[in-house]
Amino acid sequence: MIIRVQSPEGVKRITATKRETVATFLKKVAKEFGFRNNGFSVYTNRNRTGEITASQNKSLNLLKIKHGDMLFLYPSSPAGSSSETMDTSVSQGLRPVGAPQVVEDEIDQYLIKQDGKIYRNRDQQLCRHGPLGKCVHCVPLEPFDEDYLNHLEPPVKHMSFHAYIRKLTGGADKGKFVALENISCKIKSGCEGHPPWPEGICTKCQPSAITLNRQKYRHVDNIMFENHTIADRFLDFWRKTGNQHLGYLYGRYTEHKDIPLGIRAEVAAIYEPPQIGTQNSLEILEDPKAEVVDEIAAKLGLRKVGWIFTDLVSEDTRKGTVRYSRNKDTYYLSAEECITAGNFQNQQPNICRLSPDGHFGSKFVTVVATGGPDNQVHFEGYQVSNQCMALVRDECLLPCRDAPELGYAKESSSEQYVPDVFYKDIDKFGNEITQLARPLPVEYLIIDITTTFPKDPVYTFSISQNPFPIENRDVLGETQDFHSLATYLSQNTSSIFLDIISDFHLLLFLVTNEVMPLRDSISLLLEAVRTKNEELAQTWKKSEQWATIEQLCSTVGVQISGLQEYGAMGGSTHAVSAAMWDCKHCTFMNHPGTDHCEMCNLPRT
Repeated sequence: MIIRVQSPEGVKRITATKRETVATFLKKVAKEFGFRNNGFSVYTNRNRTGEITASQNKSLNLLKIKHGDMLFLYPSSPAGSSSETMDTSVSQGLRPVGAPQVVEDEIDQYLIKQDGKIYRNRDQQLCRHGPLGKCVHCVPLEPFDEDYLNHLEPPVKHMSFHAYIRKLTGGADKGKFVALENISCKIKSGCEGHPPWPEGICTKCQPSAITLNRQKYRHVDNIMFENHTIADRFLDFWRKTGNQHLGYLYGRYTEHKDIPLGIRAEVAAIYEPPQIGTQNSLEILEDPKAEVVDEIAAKLGLRKVGWIFTDLVSEDTRKGTVRYSRNKDTYYLSAEECITAGNFQNQQPNICRLSPDGHFGSKFVTVVATGGPDNQVHFEGYQVSNQCMALVRDECLLPCRDAPELGYAKESSSEQYVPDVFYKDIDKFGNEITQLARPLPVEYLIIDITTTFPKDPVYTFSISQNPFPIENRDVLGETQDFHSLATYLSQNTSSIFLDIISDFHLLLFLVTNEVMPLRDSISLLLEAVRTKNEELAQTWKKSEQWATIEQLCSTVGVQISGLQEYGAMGGSTHAVSAAMWDCKHCTFMNHPGTDHCEMCNLPRT
């Protein structure tokens, strides 16, 4: 017989027999619900009366428990308050049954604990109550209130993701059964009732058709560059070559207070990977340093938050204007760019406790540097929807060759089954019709995000009049080597070592250069830069690694006057390096005052 057991986590069916003892039955219940011990009680009535106690002498038939009966289970302690009650309990917020335990981002953990409500002052004209009362005109609004968002300046079309979660979990059940399902366009595996595709398919394994809708929420509500210098240095490549360029945005996620429970992506640096750019195309090459860059950024308290590319065509070189090409009459993002953005977002999923997969959507953003209505360079931020991410992940979306504003949903073939993709449109008579997404306007896949610069610039890294060269700009003649490092050090005469060394591209060079990579010995310096601690920087400056870097710089023939200020060794580093001599036999650089090589022990002359 089958007995139903209802708990705060849901209802489960337990298979048993009439002659089965109560103790055996309760062991089945504990195993089915994931209990580690007997920290629960089972009752025959919902009001916690008629408790069923474990007994080896009593059978289910003796307790008059029949097939189809409903029993009620209650944990001995509240769910989530003890690690020994149920495996399915969570310590933070709600989580659907069967969802994996995941650690969300710090900003998500912070916003979960916030009230999020929009508090309003007492209206002097409409409110008729005292100062301690509340009415419909002054009661706090929920963070997902659409009327409030629409009346903001400018209006907000998409609520924040955490406001969307509050909307789902704000009902009478408090979101107990909420599960954010990721869309799948693939045939479900494990169906044995028929031959595999293309010989057979059934309703159990066939993915559902997709109707594209405007996403009501967005995972990131604002993109902010810490200062103009970050963007200007990135744009310098286009200014000098006329070719388009691409980079990865490194920064952090913080609270965006202009929108209830909003998230802001703050950009602190731009890393430019190996690429081939022309006036109208970009090709991203394989980057052997990608893993190291992410590792160094993590030690600096940063992470990859998005990507940026240029689409700029000069209109009048005398005025410095650019062509306004991306607008409502053309497109905002091309289909190929949407597919690339979807691919990046799939690589950077958003960890989410409410998803059975442990992730839902992405916080990875796209920024386009293009011409605006005033023919000046504007930065436009976007994301693609979760539906687009699913279509890209399962290889169901293609770009159109002759129409960049249109995508194309693939047709099923013998190698791949593709579900039907539809979108809704308005015909010439004003009626809403459903169209097959062949082709597909990519506006259905795009979510726009405001991109801003702060009134008071923020500087995670120091800004220099003569900055260190950016990586992978050899086409401009700007190379990262010890000659450029010596030049940089000689031109920066600051007495504060931390200001000299706090350059994202310089730190990457120190870690990734082939002559003397410092990947295993630079953690202390990265911690000093992250915490802006001059004492830690001074401690690292006295290390052997920095002394070796100084000696390598002194061999390139640049007068490094600045090294006298912050050399690791006592006295004038330039005077010491001038007296050093290189061995004619093994080329080792020896300290002054020695007649034999310290490496090969051969005489100096």
